[in-house]
Amino acid sequence: MRFAVFLTGCLLSLSSVALAGPVILDYQAYGQSLGGWDGKKEKVAEYEMAANRYRSHRPDVSPTPEGGLFISVRIDHLRGFFASDDYASLEMTIDAKGRLLATKSSISIQGKRVTSDLIAGGIRGAGQASTTVSPAETVVSLGTDLVANLTEKLSRETKVEPGRVTFPAVVRHNLNLVYQAIHCLPDPTPEPALEEETKVEEKELETAEASEDK
Repeated sequence: MRFAVFLTGCLLSLSSVALAGPVILDYQAYGQSLGGWDGKKEKVAEYEMAANRYRSHRPDVSPTPEGGLFISVRIDHLRGFFASDDYASLEMTIDAKGRLLATKSSISIQGKRVTSDLIAGGIRGAGQASTTVSPAETVVSLGTDLVANLTEKLSRETKVEPGRVTFPAVVRHNLNLVYQAIHCLPDPTPEPALEEETKVEEKELETAEASEDK
């Protein structure tokens, strides 16, 4: 009975995450950081930034051959009645340790698409430990470069208004929130020295539960 309850809880918790090997994206955490998913299907979240309305869609997630994640997010700039909405896409490549390897984005304004360069950051080796940056610093660096790249390309457009000028910053906001919702699962393989101890503990637990049932 206890095992059945435990199994049910595990299945319910897994419904809110995207799994791909040792790395997961917690959909619920990402949605809550935007103010919560709307509707029963929980596929979009609407929010306000810089006095403009935006909508983020539930990310599409697929596993990479290396055991990481490829994440794609659609973001809408809601311009109101009698105006066509603008759209953006955000792509993120995460490695098997939950680190951001590369990102790319595009923004569509009145049918014209502006696409950033691929913004990537290398993982330095042990011999370069003095110059190695943390995963969080990598996200900050790549996010800054992404916004600068998009902003520079958008500045060439003749149609400029507040909601469009801030769109790159909204893309970066989503990049940061998606990254914060990424977690690494613990290694399911037990340490050799602890394997026998774990078996003993499991046996003791089974004996205790059998005694309670009696």
